[in-house]
Amino acid sequence: MIFVFFCRAFNECQHPDEKQRMQLSRELGLAPRQIKFWFQNRRTQKKAQHERADNCALKEENDRIRCENIAIREALKHTICPTCGDAPSHEDSYFDEQKLRIENAHLREELERVSSIAAKFMGRPLSHLPPLLNQMPFHSGGPSLDFDLIPGSGSSMAVPTLPSQPNLVLSDIDKSVMTNVAVTAMEELIRLTQTNEPLWIKNDGARDVLNLESYENMFPRASSRGGKNHNVRVEASRSSGIVFINAITLVDMLMDSDKSAELFPSVVASSKTLAVVSSGLRGNHGDALHLMLEELQVLSPLVPTREFSVLRYCQQIEHGTWAIVNVSYELPQFISHSRPYRFPSGCLIQDMSNGYCKVTWVEHVEISEQEPIHEMFKDSVREGLAFGAERWISTLQRMCERFAALMEPATSSMIPSPEGKRSIMKLAQRMVSNLCLSVGTSNNTRSTVVSGMNEFGIRVTSYKSHHEPNGMVLCAATSFWLPVSPLIVFNFLKDERTRPQWDVLLNGSSVQEVAHITNGSHPGNCITVLRGFNASSSQNNMLILQESCVDSSGSLVVYTPLDLPALNMAMSGQDTSYIPILPSGFAVSPDGTRNNQIPELKVEGGSGGGGSLITVGFQIMVSSLQSGKLNMESMETVNNLISSTVHHIKTTLNCPSTA
Repeated sequence: MIFVFFCRAFNECQHPDEKQRMQLSRELGLAPRQIKFWFQNRRTQKKAQHERADNCALKEENDRIRCENIAIREALKHTICPTCGDAPSHEDSYFDEQKLRIENAHLREELERVSSIAAKFMGRPLSHLPPLLNQMPFHSGGPSLDFDLIPGSGSSMAVPTLPSQPNLVLSDIDKSVMTNVAVTAMEELIRLTQTNEPLWIKNDGARDVLNLESYENMFPRASSRGGKNHNVRVEASRSSGIVFINAITLVDMLMDSDKSAELFPSVVASSKTLAVVSSGLRGNHGDALHLMLEELQVLSPLVPTREFSVLRYCQQIEHGTWAIVNVSYELPQFISHSRPYRFPSGCLIQDMSNGYCKVTWVEHVEISEQEPIHEMFKDSVREGLAFGAERWISTLQRMCERFAALMEPATSSMIPSPEGKRSIMKLAQRMVSNLCLSVGTSNNTRSTVVSGMNEFGIRVTSYKSHHEPNGMVLCAATSFWLPVSPLIVFNFLKDERTRPQWDVLLNGSSVQEVAHITNGSHPGNCITVLRGFNASSSQNNMLILQESCVDSSGSLVVYTPLDLPALNMAMSGQDTSYIPILPSGFAVSPDGTRNNQIPELKVEGGSGGGGSLITVGFQIMVSSLQSGKLNMESMETVNNLISSTVHHIKTTLNCPSTA
């Protein structure tokens, strides 16, 4: 009844003023903002419907004219000159006919393709194919529709199912269908962020998880995708938090594939904008719609990444409130059945006018695992810690604090200038991003797998260094479990006083902190410069740049050796993008048992629950190659570094027998 009332009101007036919206609000018992949002989406849908109808009518008319041309040309073939009695010459008739055949075949295939998209995403076909096109016997030699690729967008990423094909663009029908899919997804996301029980229920860890029965009743179209096997699993979670960033800046970062990857280096392995369907309103991203590829990761060689082809749609709901939705969208000719499916997911951003904003995040995916989850990470993945909404929110909060710290004045006596501080922080950010990409299982084109998981659980990859000295970099990573609280492990690894107990390269020598940059509210979120002291040498010039960070989803301790000239260059504020680095370090996360998070960050003085999942990664420069293969000595070196480090950590934390 409400829908019928809405439709009648829409037919009478498509642009109600504030007074009319207030009247409708009283009559229907809904908030004025809901009334405004419904009319806005209804106008968008109507516009898309009119565009589709116009496109179909134009294509039918064009087809009729082309058929008339063919008939006329066929008739001209049989005409006779009344003067000489011979047939007239038509030198280009063959080529014109072939051109028309190709055009007709292309139109027929395009309409069939778009109709199949509409049937899949909208629950109904876009339109019936014109009768004349259905009768045409012509066949295309293959699909020829693609996108205007955005040069330089995103990080390098292997796209085996979407090969780069230049000179191909999105049609108006493509854009119309994509807009309809995005608008429908946006409506669903808004309801998911604003509705509580019974749609969302609390699990044992007091986190919001989706009640699938209520969801299927509320969104029957979305829950009936079909066509997949029965070995599917749904992960759906919601989380919210206050973030130290204004809404407009956050919207800008999330709608930019490069910036969003920089914002979530531990979550987003790679992000690439394939096409800009709509650039949005001038001056902001309202109604902007992008087609993107995104690869999400867990920092471990044991957990496969998840790759999504999504539409990312941004809409300003009201003054100071924005929503950004991601929904899976596959082109029929490039459908990958191995990809997980992303139901409407994303975030609602509400500006708080004090430099902060409230962000509500929803993650909702359907997974069909090709291989079983590794036993070590099973609880973490299935409980929604590994890829869930809480990890997005906690990472966002921490990274926004880091960006704010970037603009604060320098306080370290070793790094007195603001330019030097920013230069050091940017170098540390590159260091963290490098390690995150090295220890996971990303399909990025940078690395080549040298050795899969060996008997010690170590995975080795390599990539070509583009900095001096040139050469191959060998990356080794492994994951292990400890029955120790994640925060205890983090404090042990980041503290320079306990570093000699696990850092095998120090040979027992001590280190001293010589510079410190705070980049978050938690004391563990900082960048430090460490100097090593070797008792057997009079030259104590070994320097280490280290960044440590922690939030409720996990922690990182990343470091790289630096020589004195490189550090002086960074501290003086110079460009550090050409300084060679070989990051190593650790990623620590809860194992998914007990409270499923780092409880000490939620409750001061908490004793912690459950154990820790620890990933350790090492990188070394390989100086020589033998017959194009990495020599065995290098492989043995990096494997020994990993094994010795893990052994030292387990022994020091009184867990020598853990696997």
